[in-house]
Amino acid sequence: MAKVTERTAELAAPIAAAAGCTLWDVEYVKEAGEWFLRVYIDKEGGVSIDDCEAVSRPLSDALDEADPIEGSYVLEVSSAGADRALKKPEHFERFLGSEVDVKLYRARDGRKELTGVLRGYENGDVTVELPGGTETMEKKDVAQVRLHLSF
Repeated sequence: MAKVTERTAELAAPIAAAAGCTLWDVEYVKEAGEWFLRVYIDKEGGVSIDDCEAVSRPLSDALDEADPIEGSYVLEVSSAGADRALKKPEHFERFLGSEVDVKLYRARDGRKELTGVLRGYENGDVTVELPGGTETMEKKDVAQVRLHLSF
């Protein structure tokens, strides 16, 4: 049987497309003793509450029919956010040249968080242009990569 996130993505992608959006990511996590199925969508120009509703209602029906999850859970449909996490190769490809925040599992030169311009992504390795030069960080060292927010 497919993982909950994979099955949900299969159901959600065409529903998101019908609503004029794209599926960004799916998470199935347990928090404070409760399961949450989070579906993140994206849209050129930004995602509105109406977009979330346009995906949530038919997706809820599709999930009820397919019944890929045992037990109860909370379905949340939301925007991927301005500071979205980059997880898939296509995410990195889309945002090459953008400023990103990289969190590392272990400190590198005394820092666990770096901000720079995304220059490459290959097999999980992330290349970022930093003030001191360009560095490639191996997949095993990278905890998370998010788009950087500047105010």
